[in-house]
Amino acid sequence: MAAASAVEGDKYRSHLHGEEEKNTKWRFGGPPNYDTVNKLFEEGRTKVWPPGSLEEQVQNLVKTWEMEMFHKTCFDDYKSIDPKKFTFGLNGRKPVTLEGITRLGGGYNIFMQTSLPVKLRAYDPEKETVDTAHVAFTTAFPRGFAFEVLQVYSGPPVIVYKFRHWAYMEGPFKGYAPTGELVELYGLSTVEVDEDMKIGKVELFFNGGELLGGLMRGGTMDDSTADAASSCPLLKSA
Repeated sequence: MAAASAVEGDKYRSHLHGEEEKNTKWRFGGPPNYDTVNKLFEEGRTKVWPPGSLEEQVQNLVKTWEMEMFHKTCFDDYKSIDPKKFTFGLNGRKPVTLEGITRLGGGYNIFMQTSLPVKLRAYDPEKETVDTAHVAFTTAFPRGFAFEVLQVYSGPPVIVYKFRHWAYMEGPFKGYAPTGELVELYGLSTVEVDEDMKIGKVELFFNGGELLGGLMRGGTMDDSTADAASSCPLLKSA
C-alpha cells in the first residue's frame, strides 16, 4: 500500500519503527512510508474522531493490521494480531489461518476472493501473486487507498464497525484506462480482540464489484497504451 522508506514514525500506525522492529523482515526491503496516503486520508475523511476515543483506537488498530499484513513477511513479526489464533473471513466464507492467507496469495488477493466464473473476472485473485497484486493496485492508486472508520457499533472484545476505503484512479488497472475519479468502497467488519487488544479474528463484509466497477469505468486501453502506462517508473514506485 506504500513504498518503502526510512522515515520514522506514523501517527496512525504502530509497529513500524523502533527497537522492536530492528529485525523485522519487510516485503520491500524496509518499513513503508504512508505520508502520501495519510495526506489523502486527512483531506478526504468524513469523520475526525477525538484522540483516545474508541473510534480512533479501532481505526488505528485496523490501519496497523493492514500494514502488517501487506508489508511484513514473517508471521512472528506481526504484533497487532495473535498469529497462533488469527483467522480471516470474507463475506461469510470459511475463515482461513495465516497459512491459508499465504496460499490465497496474501495482500489484495485475500480481499478480492470471488465465486464469479473465470471469464467474468476483471481481476482474478487465483492468477495474481502478492507482488503482482501490489503493482496492480498501487499503479491504479498512486496516492494510496485510504481507510476510515465511519461508526463503531460495539467495543471489545468483539468490535463491529462500518468502514470506507477510497482512492483516486490516476493510473491504469489491468488494461483499464485511468479516470482520475474517486473510487469508493463501503463495508462492515467484526474484529475479535483479547485483553491486550491483539486481534484473533477478522470478518469482512463488502461488495468487491463496487471497487472493480470504479476501476473499469474508463474502459479498456489498447495494448500499446497499456504497456507504456504500466512500465512507467513513477507509477511503479508508488
